[in-house]
Amino acid sequence: FFTGHTKNAYGTIQFKAGKTKVSDAVDGAIKILTVAVTIVVVAVPEGLPLAVTLTLAYSMRKMMADKALVRRLSACETMGSATTICSDKTGTLTLNQMTVVEAYVGGRKMNPTDSNSQLSPMVTSLLVEGIAQNTTGSVYLPPNGGEAEVSGSPTEKAILQWGMKLGMNFEAVRSECSVLHVFPFNSLKKRGGVAVQLPNSEVHIHWKGAAEIVLDSCTGYIDTDDRLVQMDEDKLLTFKKAIEDMASSSLRCVAIAYRTYERERIPDEEELSRWALPEDDLVLLAIVGIKDPCRPSVKDAIRLCRIAGVKVRMVTGDNIQTARAIALECGILTSEADATEPNIIEGKSFRALSETQREEIAGEDFGMICVMGRSSPSDKLLLVQALRKRGDVVAVTGDGTNDAPALHEADIGLAMGIQGTEVAKESSDIIILDDNFASVVKVVRWGRSVYANIQKFIQFQLTVNVAALVINFVAAVSSGDVPLNAVQLLWVNLIMDTLGALALATEPPTDHLMQRSPVGRREPLITNIMWRNLLIQASYQVSVLLVLNFQGKRILNLESDSNAHSNKVKNTLIFNSFVLCQIFNEFNARKPDEKNIFGGITKNRLFMGIVAVTLVLQILIIQFLGKFASTTRLNWKHWIISVVIGFIRLFEHPVLQ
Repeated sequence: FFTGHTKNAYGTIQFKAGKTKVSDAVDGAIKILTVAVTIVVVAVPEGLPLAVTLTLAYSMRKMMADKALVRRLSACETMGSATTICSDKTGTLTLNQMTVVEAYVGGRKMNPTDSNSQLSPMVTSLLVEGIAQNTTGSVYLPPNGGEAEVSGSPTEKAILQWGMKLGMNFEAVRSECSVLHVFPFNSLKKRGGVAVQLPNSEVHIHWKGAAEIVLDSCTGYIDTDDRLVQMDEDKLLTFKKAIEDMASSSLRCVAIAYRTYERERIPDEEELSRWALPEDDLVLLAIVGIKDPCRPSVKDAIRLCRIAGVKVRMVTGDNIQTARAIALECGILTSEADATEPNIIEGKSFRALSETQREEIAGEDFGMICVMGRSSPSDKLLLVQALRKRGDVVAVTGDGTNDAPALHEADIGLAMGIQGTEVAKESSDIIILDDNFASVVKVVRWGRSVYANIQKFIQFQLTVNVAALVINFVAAVSSGDVPLNAVQLLWVNLIMDTLGALALATEPPTDHLMQRSPVGRREPLITNIMWRNLLIQASYQVSVLLVLNFQGKRILNLESDSNAHSNKVKNTLIFNSFVLCQIFNEFNARKPDEKNIFGGITKNRLFMGIVAVTLVLQILIIQFLGKFASTTRLNWKHWIISVVIGFIRLFEHPVLQ
């Protein structure tokens, strides 16, 4: 400019040293700086944070309808990249509606719905005492004689309901005895106990817990004739076989046992709180099988995960056989052949391995852990750590206080909204409001939608960036004049950033997203398909619009017009064609790797509305706001040329070629 090499629309030199007024020189310099600043504004993708925030916020709100409450916004996108989900069994894969369907009492199997008539008074009395005293649940009988209300955990409720069928009067039994000491249920020991003193000063210690663990502590059982019989090897094998049969039928097995204790051996009050309840020489009273049916939707949800390349693993405190049966029923294990080691492992076996061995067995090098039975919360944490070290993106479900470390360690912690404790919810990223595994899969779907929407916006924005910069830079360097002025570039920037973000960031998820593999930790955000789309579309825009810039007067038959008018018409046509290219490019960006770019477009009303508003505003700018935007009105022929240039963009979609 200051060396006299730039000319205005009339072909005269803009700056002549010593002749041009200072005000004119300043105006010319400001115009150049304005264009430079505007190009920088267009070049910097400041709309990307807006697009990311919009798509995360939009998805978070929509996920509420799918029973998922997002506590950490970035967890939406991370969930879309999950490669493995470690899920609890009870309440997540199953309905958490438990009932006692099998029972072994007095050394033989009996019908749990009619157990009272089959049992002797002594066995019934001891069972009722053990059920009523050794529980964290309660039974409320309404004064008007209505149906009893049973509260507590699902397992406790099932056993209390069975106790009522035995004739248990909960309040009466509780008031008869005084509780000396309680050992709460422990997820490590898999059992809980209570010491009670009877009215006749006898002391009974009742235990209840995992059937095979309690059975190992039993030295006798009470037969049908109320006799205490020593537990011989044959009878022990019979009971173990009964437990295996119930577990293989996907029943949760719980054993109830007791023992007497001398009153004199009970510690005094100062030592009582530290008293370890005796766990040996127990007398087996009953083994019950509790049914917790699989959720109806869980099998389809796990099948969808398999198609999506997401590995589902069950981590449960239940018996290994029960876990195996449920895994086969819900589709985690696809066949009996898969239901063997190392696909199935016990928590204590996994715990005993070295760190390197845990990493190997967790992945695909030597099989893959699909089911972990009799696991503790620390086993779940060890599994999560092993998987993450292998490079997996791990999602974990949890509901207990002890699950908090695993939820915190995982890439995505999913707490249960109904059964989950406050500690678990505080440690989580997303809360599943209905405790349903199918809702977890919906979160994966939304996560992939977030990631895909960000990619769509990046492709759209970079195409506009590259095209606008190249067109203006080449034109500015070659002729000193730019076809797209500051106001026009800011309007393009508005389309590209704000309106583009709104249109593309609110695309709802499609089934196609669940047919892709998860995105790895180190995979690039801009894929090869995106680079190809971007380069093809930007090259088209640059080549067509530069041809118009340098040969537009001849192509549009404007050579006979004045230089100023012909330049204005040419530049307006370039601006109009460029904007229409971006409008049609939004359709391409919606489906970067699909053939049908119009699929599901009517479902996204916001997208259609933004395209319509952009088009109307563009018509207003060209036809009525010429002074503001430095444009001139175009005739119908020029509008057809602009539309055709933009419309050809739809046929540049690489999948359509």
